[in-house]
Amino acid sequence: MKKKNIWMIGLALTLGLLPQQAFAMHIMEGFLPPKWCIAWGTLTIPFIVAGFFSIQKTVNEHPKTKMLLAMAGAFAFVLSALKIPSVTGSSSHLTGVGFGTILFGPTAMAVLGLIVLLFQTILLAHGGLTTLGANAFSMAVVGPLVSFATYKIIKKAKGPQWLAVFLAAALGDLLTYVTTSVQLALAFPAETGGFVASLIKFMGIFAITQIPLAISEGILTLMMFNAIAAYSKDELKYLRILSKEA
Repeated sequence: MKKKNIWMIGLALTLGLLPQQAFAMHIMEGFLPPKWCIAWGTLTIPFIVAGFFSIQKTVNEHPKTKMLLAMAGAFAFVLSALKIPSVTGSSSHLTGVGFGTILFGPTAMAVLGLIVLLFQTILLAHGGLTTLGANAFSMAVVGPLVSFATYKIIKKAKGPQWLAVFLAAALGDLLTYVTTSVQLALAFPAETGGFVASLIKFMGIFAITQIPLAISEGILTLMMFNAIAAYSKDELKYLRILSKEA
C-alpha cells in the first residue's frame, strides 16, 4: 500500500509538472570554451566518486531505501525539466535537488543530479555533453551542498522541520543559479568592468525569475517531504531523518 501511494505521488508530479515546451536554461552545448568545460568537469568528479560510495553504503545498509532514492532522482528530473520563460527572453526552472539531498546527503545527490542532467541532454536537448561538467557543478554539487548545510544548520538550531526543508530547497535552488552566473561571468568577462560587470549582468538576467521559482521549489519540496513522511516513516527512520519515536 505504501509503495502504491508513493508511485501515485510520483505519477501525479510527472503528469502535473512535465513541460510541453523544451526551453533550455542549462548552459547549452558548445557555449563554454573548452578550458572551462574541462575545469568544471574536473571539479565535479570528486563529488561524483564520493556519491557512488555514499549510495552504495546506504543501499547496502538499508535496501528498502532504493525506492526513495529512485523517487529523489525522478523528482529532480521532473522539476528541472519544467522550463519557464523569463522576462529577459531566457528561461528558468526548478532544480529539485533539495529533496534528495535532505534524504541521502549532498554527494549522493551529485550522482543523481549528473544522471538527471545526462538524461536531459540526450532526451530533451537541455544543456550539452561538453557543458555537462559545468551544469553538474552548479545543479548537482553546489545546490545540494547549500541545501545540506541549510538543513543541518536549522535542525541544529532546533528550528522546525518544515522551515528546514523549505529553506534547504529554496536556497539550494537559488545558489544553483548564482553559480551558473559565476560560471558564465568567468568565461565571458565584459570588455568594460570585467568579471564583476559580467556577473551583475548574468545575475540580473536570472534573479528576476529565480527568486519566485526558488520559493515555489521550497513549497513543492515541503509537500513532497510531508507525503513521504506520512507513507514511508520506516525508511526515513533508517535514514535518520525522523527520530525513532516519530
